[in-house]
Amino acid sequence: MSHLDTAGRPSGPTTAGRAGAATARTSGAEAQEARPTAVTPRLLKRSEAARRSSAARVKLWVGAISALVVIVPIVLAQALPLPDANGQDLGNRLAPPLTAGHLFGTDQLGRDLLSRVLHGGQVSLAIGVLAVIVSGAIGVVLGSIAGFYGRWADTLISRLLEAQMSLPLLMMLLLVVALFGPSIPVITFVIAIAQWPEVARLTRSLVLVEREKPYVSSARTLGLNRFTILLRHVVPNVIKQATLVVLLLLAQAVLLESALSFLGAGPQRPFATWGRIISDGQDYVTTAWWMVTIPGLFIVLLVVGVNLLGDALRDRPRRSAASRLRRFVGLRPGASATEKDGTLA
Repeated sequence: MSHLDTAGRPSGPTTAGRAGAATARTSGAEAQEARPTAVTPRLLKRSEAARRSSAARVKLWVGAISALVVIVPIVLAQALPLPDANGQDLGNRLAPPLTAGHLFGTDQLGRDLLSRVLHGGQVSLAIGVLAVIVSGAIGVVLGSIAGFYGRWADTLISRLLEAQMSLPLLMMLLLVVALFGPSIPVITFVIAIAQWPEVARLTRSLVLVEREKPYVSSARTLGLNRFTILLRHVVPNVIKQATLVVLLLLAQAVLLESALSFLGAGPQRPFATWGRIISDGQDYVTTAWWMVTIPGLFIVLLVVGVNLLGDALRDRPRRSAASRLRRFVGLRPGASATEKDGTLA
């Protein structure tokens, strides 16, 4: 038998049954949430994801410290009280490290090695940075065109990539430098041309994946032309991964510049690059080890630091925007804003 409530609606076993079922479902959900789990914090710390995250964090710190130890003194070289990098003192030649007034010692002409290493690092680092910027721009543009438009553009750019990557890298660099001269602009452009295929190959593969996603089809349905879709929607989604490759290419650019300078094809005097300093000290490696060891150590620290930093940025776990917001406001994963308000209350 049904009854009428105060609003005149029927109230009977059907309404009561629905309310009871809802209460039972709520109680069951609360019991399921309160049920203990076998996944303990200790097991989470020993998981593969936790190990990768920890390894990425260690590589990030070690790489950043190694790179900054080299980059910061180089950037501040002009403000530091250092002797002239080209000033000669033949009476104080081949002085060992920690000599009064010469922290890293002197070379065969009595020039301060610390000043030469820091000022030479400015030349090497400037060439490397400019080279990766140019190569990154060329690689992203050509790789995006090849991956998005396809057909003849993809065929032409792919054949150009294969042709350049089939050539011996160092021999090609030496040939171009011999033809156009060992000036800083020429060396920068040559290294950039030598490195753009790696950025272009990655960008092409990323764009090939992006162009098949639904948002590209939706943009075409809305009437946007292909160039606008590529520039405003596809490229912003692949630029982050391409930037990581450009960062890793910085270490390769510094090594290429040092190799060219060591072989005598780098920037000519009075520029003191790391490769030229090592080349000048190779005849004194048994009597003045610091002339080769110290600039070589700077190169090793910079290359290892940049590689570790790039690997850490690539391997670190990606969090969604909602996860970052929950972490910022202090909510545990799965907790709602109501639970947060209740905890604060």
